[in-house]
Amino acid sequence: MLDYNPKLLTNFTAHYIDVGPPAARLCYRIVKPADYRVKITATNWLEGGQKKFLFSFKATLPGPATNLPTASRGTVILLHGYGLAQFSMLPWALCLAQDGWRCVLVDLRGHGRSTGRRIYFGCRETNDLSLLLDTLSRDHQFKGSVDIVGESYGAALALRWKTVDPRVHSIVAIAPYASLSNAVMNICGDYANWMPRFVLRSGLRDLPSLLQVSPEELDTTTVLKRHPVTALFVAGADDNIAPAGDVERLCSLASPGSQFIVVPNATHEALTYYFNDLLSPVVAWLAGEK
Repeated sequence: MLDYNPKLLTNFTAHYIDVGPPAARLCYRIVKPADYRVKITATNWLEGGQKKFLFSFKATLPGPATNLPTASRGTVILLHGYGLAQFSMLPWALCLAQDGWRCVLVDLRGHGRSTGRRIYFGCRETNDLSLLLDTLSRDHQFKGSVDIVGESYGAALALRWKTVDPRVHSIVAIAPYASLSNAVMNICGDYANWMPRFVLRSGLRDLPSLLQVSPEELDTTTVLKRHPVTALFVAGADDNIAPAGDVERLCSLASPGSQFIVVPNATHEALTYYFNDLLSPVVAWLAGEK
């Protein structure tokens, strides 16, 4: 569970751009560097034999621009997971902006306030995001290259995006899936164990033809085998959806210089918010202190 005032997000102006094909409209917000006085508390407990987590965030908005570098340290785009939206990455945006980065929150195609009748698991979304970069460049919101922090689906998309857009620099991939079909089956096991597996398998068999791609094109392993990139890979020791072994395999397929870290006790959903474990290595990676 994430606990913060939903009005935090509305302090940052919503912008929209048209992307495609297929045609869609993306919503994004820019979080400028400032001292937001972010406070984070985390608790966890067992309920019915299952781990439960509560992450609470408080911030002061608008943040006073004090004790910060005179120039932005760079631009970081934050990519949320499947079925989520900008709100899920707002805590990271505030923390990184407080450390001097200009952050961009985006609702991916078919999520949040963005439109799009269908998602393409990265096969079309990379073009959407490159068009977003075109807009940010035109509006002088970044120079040179940008860094990406993504979680789950957003992490897999970040890795894919770096292979096709030279403006993408550093990547932080938090719990990316190696095989889409395996991740879907694992999610079913966690959230809908009552669903017959043959129904899911049938849908997964039909998905590539629906999206007009080959089956292997939906897997992150295929992307990295074809075009290895350098990234910081983050896994949760108790992640049943993108297990640590799968994330480590992706790291083994990545370019030399990539790093792999495992956060103890972290499940898939909770991993992103283990700031005590992640903030320091993520900031160091984005700052080039590898």
